[in-house]
Amino acid sequence: MTQTTPESPVRRQRAQVTVRTLRTDRWWLQPLLTFLGLASFLVYSFWAIFNNDYFVDPYIAPFSSPCLAESCPEGARFLGLAPFGEWYALPPALLILAFPAGFRFTCYYYRKSYYRSFWLSPAACAVQEPHGKYTGETRFPLLLQNLHRYFFYAAIAVGAILTYDAILALIHKPAGLGTYILLANAVLIWCYTLGCHSCRSITGGRLNHFSRHPVRYKMWQLVSKLNAKHQPFAWASMFSVMIADFYVRLVAMGVISFSFA
Repeated sequence: MTQTTPESPVRRQRAQVTVRTLRTDRWWLQPLLTFLGLASFLVYSFWAIFNNDYFVDPYIAPFSSPCLAESCPEGARFLGLAPFGEWYALPPALLILAFPAGFRFTCYYYRKSYYRSFWLSPAACAVQEPHGKYTGETRFPLLLQNLHRYFFYAAIAVGAILTYDAILALIHKPAGLGTYILLANAVLIWCYTLGCHSCRSITGGRLNHFSRHPVRYKMWQLVSKLNAKHQPFAWASMFSVMIADFYVRLVAMGVISFSFA
């Protein structure tokens, strides 16, 4: 506080804290674990994109589904179609991973996660961040966060395709362990996707009277329950899709016996 005279008003200044934080707890542990979890997913995704062992009938690895080129094994083609024809010879994951990746990258929960763990903006509450200025999501590339709702529509299609793959596996290999791994993954993907904030806004937004829209009100109630657990579903679905994808590739590579799988 500055010195004052009887004639001058009291003037206060902000506390001048020069240390990064005064917290004494292990505040760094959560952003560190978040960083390791997200980084492991990124590393696995990069490996899976360029791994060609993604199909063993009736299982197809989620990262490579749908397979839309003639270079895909015949049984792996979605609905037997190959709209990209012969010219496309790159890994099938490159065609479709941008959509679920974009949905997760622009997700409200994941934004908080990687802002804090990768960019330290900020790393935790009451911890000084290393950046000199803050522009929010008003400039490129963070301006692309506004595409989240459109990525949500694409995520609905991806969830439907993964459900289709799981049902096919259930029909053709009802006793297979891989079948139930794919089914569990599809359920968690739907719980995460439908719990999205955009989905909650779409189902219940712009309604002044829920009583006049009973169907949408029921949908909004269900979505709100999923939305309350959006964070755990975000992590559970991220690891479930990675586990399901890795399992199918292990079977396709012969590491796991198909008769067991």
